[in-house]
Amino acid sequence: QVQLVESGGGLVQAGASLRLSCATAGRTFGGDYMGWFRQVPGKEREFVTAIAWSGGVIAYADSVKGRFTISRDNAKNTVYLQMNSLKSEDTAVYYCAAGETYSRWYRDYDYWGQGTQVTVSS
Repeated sequence: QVQLVESGGGLVQAGASLRLSCATAGRTFGGDYMGWFRQVPGKEREFVTAIAWSGGVIAYADSVKGRFTISRDNAKNTVYLQMNSLKSEDTAVYYCAAGETYSRWYRDYDYWGQGTQVTVSS
């Protein structure tokens, strides 16, 4: 059973930075790819970025390209999301997810963390 735990969310002003972490456990497999998604009330979960544990695939949503960076530390089984130049429209609950294939669609991921709130004030 893969377990994911996010941390690092918070309340920041526009233009600030945050780094989210997603610690994984039980990765034996079921989780070749890691994704970050975000969700606001009333909307579907939105793809942010994804990475392979092998490092071979990295993708970003156009809305975050150039501002967000995904990375992973295989030794720590942890994936990070560095978020710079935050905007009010980045406000959402951020989730990390693990899946066996790369996808931008949230339903293709098998395991999810509990989410961490990011609030950006303008």
